[in-house]
Amino acid sequence: MSESQNQKTKTAFLILSLLSNLGLLFAFKYFNFFSGSVREILSLFSIPLSPLTLKVLLPVGISFYAFQSMSYTIDVYRGKINAQRHLGIFALYISFFPQLVAGPIERATNLLPQFLKKQYFDYGRVINGAKLMAWGFFKKVVIADNLAVVVNTIYNNVGDYTGIPLILATVFFAFQIYCDFSGYSDIAIGSAKIMGISLMDNFKRPYYSRSISEFWTRWHISLSSWFRDYLYIPLGGNRVSVPRWLLNLLVVFIISGLWHGASWTFVIWGALNGIYLIIEKLTKNLRDNMAERVGLNRVPKLYALIEIAITFILINLGWIFFRSNSISDAFYILKHLFSNISLDLSKISIGTGWSSLIIILSSIILMEIVHIIQENIGMRHFISNRPLLVRWSAYILIIILILLFGAFNGTAFIYFQF
Repeated sequence: MSESQNQKTKTAFLILSLLSNLGLLFAFKYFNFFSGSVREILSLFSIPLSPLTLKVLLPVGISFYAFQSMSYTIDVYRGKINAQRHLGIFALYISFFPQLVAGPIERATNLLPQFLKKQYFDYGRVINGAKLMAWGFFKKVVIADNLAVVVNTIYNNVGDYTGIPLILATVFFAFQIYCDFSGYSDIAIGSAKIMGISLMDNFKRPYYSRSISEFWTRWHISLSSWFRDYLYIPLGGNRVSVPRWLLNLLVVFIISGLWHGASWTFVIWGALNGIYLIIEKLTKNLRDNMAERVGLNRVPKLYALIEIAITFILINLGWIFFRSNSISDAFYILKHLFSNISLDLSKISIGTGWSSLIIILSSIILMEIVHIIQENIGMRHFISNRPLLVRWSAYILIIILILLFGAFNGTAFIYFQF
């Protein structure tokens, strides 16, 4: 076979593999969405249509292992890795259970070589993995699931609330989704570590970001880097004209929103983040000049705090669309966020008692203290260097907090639906 024929064959296999993965995603996740959207568009022109709908169960984590499979195929095509000839090893890569249903989305260049190595029991590695899992469970059942009570109560009945409850529910959802998703990632990374497999970090304290672009280098890192390497760069990245570059950014974020769910709320959420990023790029010089004129550059800590606060507010506005049950609910929340604000605590109902609220806030404060320690030292390294009594006291405390204050109500991980 000639070189050109070989290249054509490889390209054909690549296209076939990508189409099969995208076809499965479309059939299971997006068919009903697009079918319903076509019906709504035709109804605007008084054209009746009874859309075909598929009544099938959505496979858990289908978006994650579809993207993992596609990245493997593309990397083989690009020559970054050799094709794995062992069916069992390849199947293990696609279905490695710790990160199968909610990531991180791993690359074959990281996982496949580890699967080929013989693993030995290592006490330190097992303990480190168990500690990370315990921290993940704390974030999930103590923080995220307790926050879910408030968020679900308000977001599922938005018409009953205005002002403070809507603001609290929106901020609480920001912490809920972070603790839920990063908690799962910690559990996945920890359980894999126990078995001798290293997975990539998926979160790096994203709410400390000073810009939207920085946020997306800290949040769901495996997905952000996947879109960068397999969509943004192939589209031309920033190596094209400015209008095309900005269009590339918007396209990537819209597709990212659609990846998260078959709903226009997710599409708007993705587009909104893309618009944030475009505005950030276009106004960088203006913002830098303004900061210099007002003297913020001479007070770097205050400047950083202001940037973090603005970024957090923008991200929260986006989360409104991500969490809302419909577009109309999202716009209702935006319209009523600052209406009928009452500071009379006796008149504020948020779906939980004040004792539960104190537990939630205390847990978030504890988590943020850990984040500060991680920023400077690394929590696991920090604890490992403490005396034996201090170490085991910390382990036992986390377990007690989980057992006493965890919400064991069967709340599924948010990203299981994606």
